Amino acid sequence: MAGSSFGTLFTVTTWGESHGKGVGVVVDGCPSGLLLQESDIQAFLNRRKPGQNKYATPRKEADEVEILSGIFEGRTTGTPISMVVRNTSQRSGDYGEIASYYRPGHADYTFDQKYGFRDYRGGGRSSGRETIGRVAAGAIAVKILNSLGVSICTYTKAIGPVTAEHFHPELIADNPLYMPDTDASERAQAYLDDCMKHHDSSGGVVECIVSHFPAGAGTPVFEKLDANLGKAVFSIGAVKAVEIGDGFAAATATGLINNDGFCCSADGHIGKSTNHSGGILGGISDGSDIIIRAAFKPTPSIFSTQQTVNRQGESIDINIKGRHDPIIVPRAVVVVESMTAITLVDALLCGMGARMEHLKLIWKSES
Repeated sequence: MAGSSFGTLFTVTTWGESHGKGVGVVVDGCPSGLLLQESDIQAFLNRRKPGQNKYATPRKEADEVEILSGIFEGRTTGTPISMVVRNTSQRSGDYGEIASYYRPGHADYTFDQKYGFRDYRGGGRSSGRETIGRVAAGAIAVKILNSLGVSICTYTKAIGPVTAEHFHPELIADNPLYMPDTDASERAQAYLDDCMKHHDSSGGVVECIVSHFPAGAGTPVFEKLDANLGKAVFSIGAVKAVEIGDGFAAATATGLINNDGFCCSADGHIGKSTNHSGGILGGISDGSDIIIRAAFKPTPSIFSTQQTVNRQGESIDINIKGRHDPIIVPRAVVVVESMTAITLVDALLCGMGARMEHLKLIWKSES
């Protein structure tokens, strides 16, 4: 199946199925000399690991990563980095009935129409388990960005009707929903408890803020930075909308409100007085915070009775079995961060060089 690779110079190719022997990724184009070990990757995978609380699928997987290539003496060699995570807790029997019908909200029907054949065990390639490869690659991308002084903060902005009104980044890792607002997290948990009580699920919004990213990355036409970020985040399963900066709110603003005025700091650096653009103008980064939001639909696998049709076109009622998340959003936080980081590293490599020492020299000259 084509379409499993992303990027121009920093390329990421994921592989594997939810109920196969394992899932993984090949990262090509990573500059040589980057300090990297399996624990760097594992820290990111632990953020999306299943079974950590009642708001995630009870499927128990260690999700332990193994680096197969591209590392020597603790540093990247500049050659492809291949990583694998073995599947150890498949229960394919839970999905036996799915082969004969199409689950509402899933890709069962569209897979059949495209390929005439599908791996129905847990969704195959359309399973959220595919994102393991993205997160492993994202860990590398984030480490590259951090070495250049770029920081990324990603969190749950909203769950159902509950929106985080306050921003305390130190709280993000301290609650099961990855929200930066304790009161909002508690209200969101109560809302999810009610959804679960009624065998239902919820959607939500993930927000990602990238700080200290330099101006000048991206191009003004087909390789716009915002267009590539949109494609990257939209490629995550269950994402139905992406905003950058003010997003849809810009459509109801006036030019006087929406335009970001430029100013000069005391040390002579040009900046903006506001950031309605979300850090990107004309498809090119402008040096201010890049702000991205992704809207996720509710988990389609719910335990309520639903109406659908089988492959013969007959109407049937179904009750989905298996182990499923009542909400995708908290485990998707690190996936959004990863796809954002991958896109930004690719943009830097396309415009500013292909080796770590070159990037650092360019970074210093731009600072």
